[in-house]
Amino acid sequence: MTETTTQTAAAPVKRSRWEALKNSKAGVWCRSLASDYKEACKEAVLGAWEKPLKATVYVTLLGGASARFYTSPDRSSLEAALLERSNQLGLLSPWIRNATSDGHVQTLVKVRNEGRLRHANLGLLSLVYCGNYDLDCALYEARCSNLSTPWLKFPERLLDVGFAGRWWILDSKMQDFDVNEDEYKHLPAHMQATSPPSVQEVERNEKLHKESWLPLSMEEEEKKDEQMVNTKEEVVSEENQAEQLQEEQTAN
Repeated sequence: MTETTTQTAAAPVKRSRWEALKNSKAGVWCRSLASDYKEACKEAVLGAWEKPLKATVYVTLLGGASARFYTSPDRSSLEAALLERSNQLGLLSPWIRNATSDGHVQTLVKVRNEGRLRHANLGLLSLVYCGNYDLDCALYEARCSNLSTPWLKFPERLLDVGFAGRWWILDSKMQDFDVNEDEYKHLPAHMQATSPPSVQEVERNEKLHKESWLPLSMEEEEKKDEQMVNTKEEVVSEENQAEQLQEEQTAN
């Protein structure tokens, strides 16, 4: 009996695979990493509870940066916007196109057809600039890094800036794309610029436009007829008085 007990005590204890994995180096490292993240999240929650304004600012900035990163326009959006703007200008006569809008779109189309249109995604925004050569060009000037354009001249080659799902320079150039300002250069200075109507003028014009579509009642037509008859009678009486005065003057 005593020998059996000693043999059982001396036998090694079998551990499961899960326990072996937990006690291994990888398991210890994962547990320490999880505990570090747990403490960090706990401190973040306590800090946000103690300073809610600071936490709100941080969350707002992080959410705004994430939204801007998600809505940053890509090369395909530029192609679609350029095609749409070209179609808008193509529907207009060359005599009424805005020279600034037409020139900017023509420049983008020309650079794109030449293969020199470059797109750089910087995360929060995208940049479109003009390259010197096509990417498939095998000339020595196009491949040599020592002959490339320096970065100090990059603002001169910048064509557009994409931010928050829009191409800002293209949209600004397309304002009043159907107004040719060259047609108004011969006019005086005070007639070249027009001021928008006031709120009262707009409301009055809208009211008159709505009233013009209303059907006329019989009473209104009768009143108008009476007014016309009265005006005619007044005109006739004035003419008779004038004739009588002329006759009296001739008789005297």
